[in-house]
Amino acid sequence: MSEKTEKAMSLFKEGKYKECIDAFSSVLETEPDNANVYNNMGVAYSNTGDFEHSENCFVRAIELDPELAQAYINLSDLYYKNGDIASAVGTLQRGSYELQDNLAIAHLLARVYIEDQRWDDAIVELERVLDGEPDNYDAYYDLGHVYFELGDYETAIDNFENVLAYEDNQNTELLYFALAQAYEANNQIDKAISNYLKAIAVNDKFLLAYKKVGILFLARGDYDDAIEYFENYLDFDIPQEEKDSVNKLIERVKSKI
Repeated sequence: MSEKTEKAMSLFKEGKYKECIDAFSSVLETEPDNANVYNNMGVAYSNTGDFEHSENCFVRAIELDPELAQAYINLSDLYYKNGDIASAVGTLQRGSYELQDNLAIAHLLARVYIEDQRWDDAIVELERVLDGEPDNYDAYYDLGHVYFELGDYETAIDNFENVLAYEDNQNTELLYFALAQAYEANNQIDKAISNYLKAIAVNDKFLLAYKKVGILFLARGDYDDAIEYFENYLDFDIPQEEKDSVNKLIERVKSKI
């Protein structure tokens, strides 16, 4: 790395984006075909809010090096943040074609498909990721959400359970919550309750789980438990209208005991 490039990168890491753009421009005077410099300039321009120059830099980086994976990722992210889903998809599709072994691009493409509710396309990309990385629990997690949206709750459950199987994975409240929702939708109430409770055990401030588990205890006829979790839910900062509604529900439940 040249001295000029090191200076530009130092300014970049310090968040001095306008200064680093000038420094990168100076590097390009002697290295006009440096794709990495264009890619870094694109990120810098993006951080200053200059969409047009950022886009031009990423496009130029790809022209100079069609195998520069990060340029595709950065360009697609630029389009995505500006609400241009079609261009984000197109960029990642091209990157996936040029770099067929790059599973990071395939996974990102799947997530954009999910955002665009292109469920079948997302499944194709996620299965491709898992073929190459069978221990990629993030892909299992995403696949679980896709199958949940498609109404295939058993397959969703299988994929979420695959995530739980990884010993090095830090199970989060969101994972337990997603698994609980899938069990609930599949009418497996006991397992749904168990996983909502696990979500609360991981994060006792996860208010949605309190209401969900209260409703399921109520449906199962466990009125005391239902009241307990509804009252815990009321301890959170929720809209007054919601509080009034839950309080009325609690009173109705108490009248049954």
